[in-house]
Amino acid sequence: MTQLFVLHSAYGLTTAAAALDEGLIEAGEERVLVPVNSARIPETSLAIHEQPNLRSLCARFDRIEPLDEILSPRHPSSWHPVAADLPILNRLLTRAWKLDDDLELFVQSPQVAPARTLLSLFPNARITIIGDGLMTYSPLRVQLPRTVVERVGRVVYADVVPGVEPLVFGPARPTLSHETEPGRPSLVPQARSHGGADGAERMPVPPAAFRKVLLETTAADPQLDALADDTPTVLVLGQYLSALGLVSASEEIAMQCDMIDRAAEWDPNRIVFKPHPSAPPLVTDAVRRRAVRNGSEFVEYRGVESAELVAERLNVAGVVAGFSTALPTVQALFDRPIASSGTQMVLRRLTPYENSNRVPATIVDALTRADDRYREPAQLQLLIDGVGYAMQPKIAAHLRPRAEELLERIDQVERDRYFAQERLVELRLPGAPAEPIARRALRSAGGVGRAEEIRLTIKGARRRAARIWKVARGL
Repeated sequence: MTQLFVLHSAYGLTTAAAALDEGLIEAGEERVLVPVNSARIPETSLAIHEQPNLRSLCARFDRIEPLDEILSPRHPSSWHPVAADLPILNRLLTRAWKLDDDLELFVQSPQVAPARTLLSLFPNARITIIGDGLMTYSPLRVQLPRTVVERVGRVVYADVVPGVEPLVFGPARPTLSHETEPGRPSLVPQARSHGGADGAERMPVPPAAFRKVLLETTAADPQLDALADDTPTVLVLGQYLSALGLVSASEEIAMQCDMIDRAAEWDPNRIVFKPHPSAPPLVTDAVRRRAVRNGSEFVEYRGVESAELVAERLNVAGVVAGFSTALPTVQALFDRPIASSGTQMVLRRLTPYENSNRVPATIVDALTRADDRYREPAQLQLLIDGVGYAMQPKIAAHLRPRAEELLERIDQVERDRYFAQERLVELRLPGAPAEPIARRALRSAGGVGRAEEIRLTIKGARRRAARIWKVARGL
């Protein structure tokens, strides 16, 4: 059996390598790494097999076959061949990559190209999903063909939110009964989706295993070596949300200054700021002024080391960010305190509601709240299930009982924090505000709007009355 690993991120590669080391993925006759450079401008960045600090991870594979070399100059994310060409491409890639008939595909982001294209191109291959941070905890955002879904056997993911399972290709779970203790699931399972599938097997990579492999990727960095001097330090991470249209430039600056204030609560002597690579200098300048005003030394770090390893190498007192995957990862792997800023504003601004950033933002918000309402894994799972259903009510239809259970247990303030009122009304979920008469009149019922339904009912009644009148007159 040939195992084809189609991976595009260092996080995904680390997850796959740790799963291989732990024996979660059995040995095939040959392991082939197919790296994909998914950057918007591939020429300005290195693919995972080209990054020096990832060489030891790539060495776990028998050979490397970069997809970009075959597709160039086409960008991998735009690779959407017509169905008639799939058999031809199958034969070409089988010959080019020297594949046998017994094939297993390991992919990230199965809902988009190039992973989705390869899943269709090899219709007989078994499929394993490799997680890529907090996005894995979201439900699929598109309905994949059943010929693909039925071949997905397992989801391998870094267990950075211990006790919580991802929603992607997931099975139904029991609701939390009102009669049981909080955090203890009832024994009565709820109805599953109409597809009847139990979902793919969940294969979490233990934090210790993920940590061990992540430490392999440590890069030589004189700046970090100089900063590792036991000075009380807090790490602040920028995300550049204004580029996504979620906040304005001024709101972005205010949010990152608030991160500095959050960092100050740990009373550091130094703040290390790791900005988003695309963020303008204006953001860094504002953050620097805030740190200096708070009496902390300020250092900007733009090196290649991951945020998690920066936190570990500097032995930081805490990490502050928006809704970065690094927050739960550094907490689970290195037991560092974490804090967030702006998550509630982001949750309000994300549009449409099914935006795939919603679950990551929800997880970080729940983990960094002042109260411990969702610290129990079962409670956090219920929250994620409820939000996941509201995001994708068709794909995650089996989670409706979980959403109803959550919404019946929380108050209006909590509902407004994680759910849009419009969404509650649309899905007729508990806690939805009263539906306006005009909307109720226009709401679809049986495939037609309510107003049209009333019009047709009146028209039919008139026709029946006319026929009765004719009969009564003997016509």
